[in-house]
Amino acid sequence: MSAGGMSPGGTTTVVKINKPLIAPLDKKILCAAMCKCDKAPTIGVDGRQLKQNCVAASFKGLNGALGNSPYKQEINYNMTKVPPEPIMDSTIRTLGHKFLPAHIKKHMGDYFVKGTGQIRRPDIVIVHDSTKPPTQDNIKQIVEMKFPPDTLSVPQKRAYETIAGDPNKLTKLEPDDCDCEKSKPDGTMIPAERLEPASEASKILMRILTRGRSRGISPSPGGVPAPAF
Repeated sequence: MSAGGMSPGGTTTVVKINKPLIAPLDKKILCAAMCKCDKAPTIGVDGRQLKQNCVAASFKGLNGALGNSPYKQEINYNMTKVPPEPIMDSTIRTLGHKFLPAHIKKHMGDYFVKGTGQIRRPDIVIVHDSTKPPTQDNIKQIVEMKFPPDTLSVPQKRAYETIAGDPNKLTKLEPDDCDCEKSKPDGTMIPAERLEPASEASKILMRILTRGRSRGISPSPGGVPAPAF
């Protein structure tokens, strides 16, 4: 914590300058995707760089390759529930719902109002147990992967802290945090006995990223990422 100076009323304004750390194993894997997508993103039909979509597609592929990855990408949460409830596939409870509008119509149609934050979608939810849904009791950390000039808004921050159940479980990751200018993402002191599984997951992720590079992809109507509700 750091004192940020005096407010107009004469009281000290305290500004939190430190963000929660990401575990070394998790950071190695997250940074592999962040650095690759920052330098070689998916290109939309209109020529725009779709870095966020590249990250989401990468972790979707990693989940498929591992069978059940602890890194859950873009899970929608129903913010009208206490605690917020992940919207999952009805048959595979570790996968996000494949068609959100159908879920909204069936379960939220009478009271759902688009644009009011009733549904929120964090970038990555890391879970303790990958065989269970990303409910609050299973959330290890929520990571927002931001490519400048994209930033974490105040409403997003508050919503994701509510989903996590603890402000210290929310953090933001940017290319600078990964030392993406280096030839390889920062390993950040990973113990030798834990390096092999992280390296294997990173290798799988890099293969997915390399195979997934393409042009002319439109991930949603209009060729832009689907907005958070």
